[in-house]
Amino acid sequence: MKRFSEKYIISKEIQWEELGGGVSRKFLGYDNQIMMVKVKFEKGALGAPHQHFHTQATYCVSGKFEFDIDGEKKIIEGGDGVYIEPNLLHSAVCLEEGMLIDTFSPVREDFLSGGEVSYFGDKEA
Repeated sequence: MKRFSEKYIISKEIQWEELGGGVSRKFLGYDNQIMMVKVKFEKGALGAPHQHFHTQATYCVSGKFEFDIDGEKKIIEGGDGVYIEPNLLHSAVCLEEGMLIDTFSPVREDFLSGGEVSYFGDKEA
């Protein structure tokens, strides 16, 4: 089944989806091969340790985050990027309120399914 978003996604016209724990998101575009998601974090919000088969690249728009990727920790700030290979255990904690742009390949079907999957709580292999 082919899935895709609208051609133009105007962020100010989209409501934030509250995920709990101080994390909210908006979808910024996707098809079967790729997905981009804007994610807003309150200070102290936790991206619990998880892994998935998707390749992930993240751009830090603002704020400060401590990422842990496969046991290696690093502080990331606005303007920095993160690359996460498929199936690596990773997590993040928001040290200063901020925003990330996550991209995934292929699309995160679990995000679109309407189920109760937590943004950071999945354990796909």
